[in-house]
Amino acid sequence: MKRHQPKFSQSQVVELMQRLYRLTPSEIHSLPSYKDQNFYVAASEGGEYVLKILNSQDSKNPALTDVQMSAMSFLHQNGFPTQTARPTFTGQLISQEEIDCGYGCQTYLVLLLTYLPGNTISKISVTPQLLYEIGKMAAKVDIMLQELEHPHLSVLQRDNYIWNLSNTPLLEAYIDILDGEPLQKVVTSVIHQYQTSVTPKRCNFRKCTIHADLSDLNILVQPDESGGHRISGIIDFGGMNSGYFIYELAISIMFMMLEHQTPIEVGGLVLAGWESVFPLNESEKDCLYVLVLSCFCQSLLLSRYNVSQNPENEEYLMSTSKNGIRIVHQLWELGKEEVEKVWFQTAAQFNDEDKHERRYSGSE
Repeated sequence: MKRHQPKFSQSQVVELMQRLYRLTPSEIHSLPSYKDQNFYVAASEGGEYVLKILNSQDSKNPALTDVQMSAMSFLHQNGFPTQTARPTFTGQLISQEEIDCGYGCQTYLVLLLTYLPGNTISKISVTPQLLYEIGKMAAKVDIMLQELEHPHLSVLQRDNYIWNLSNTPLLEAYIDILDGEPLQKVVTSVIHQYQTSVTPKRCNFRKCTIHADLSDLNILVQPDESGGHRISGIIDFGGMNSGYFIYELAISIMFMMLEHQTPIEVGGLVLAGWESVFPLNESEKDCLYVLVLSCFCQSLLLSRYNVSQNPENEEYLMSTSKNGIRIVHQLWELGKEEVEKVWFQTAAQFNDEDKHERRYSGSE
């Protein structure tokens, strides 16, 4: 089923804001999106918002969107910097709008979310401390999500969702799009490694609900008093699914590697933050290397495929490819033993230093 990305005009956004929310936009500009359409909207009545219009395929599952918004609200209530939804003037959090965006009349789900200030991770130089905090935050988000209650939580069991890491073997159907590039051989080998080394151990992974997309574009930061940055926002819950804790860690490591001059070191720093909250078991440790590679292959392959379907959004869709291909080759050439040595030694050293500093400062 082809997914149609909505193409609402600014005048249509003005009409939606006035009709649904009784707000008059004083400023509107588009925001990047992988598959939906997002607009920044400042209202004359006060307040800054993101008007989110879901693609035609995801708009067919309002129950999933409702769970995602409940998760955002639940995390916000528990101190996490997430967006919350503003209801329409009739009290609905989701509005269904029928419009022709060039593909015939389609129904699109419309949400109005609070706007969170800050820059994405992709726009700053990440420090070891920030990478540590990102790992820590990712673990805390997943732990908190285990307490989420909703009558339709079962919709998160997205077994056929291609972005679910459990479906890594299904990437074989997309390999031909690489058309003989050197990357094709690596991706084929990674899929084989997943089937032989990860699938047999998956029964030992600890299950949970995961955000599944804590990327360099979905974590916002602001400057802090020490001259570094603090996490100021977690956005885009569209990938939420029932998965495993280790998946969230692998996804976070993969995306943070894209933004670092020495990407191999990144895994240990994110891992240190994660394990300060939620230590891995032996099976999870043993599979982390292949899972991070699987994340890269998934992102690179599916982005390339989606560009073939939506060439007008190529710049955003291919944002991973700029550094991703180089990092995949580097990870693969170094090999599991060497990469794990760097990751686990870095994590142990960072956590030892952190404990020492806290003990010295009297905070422990």
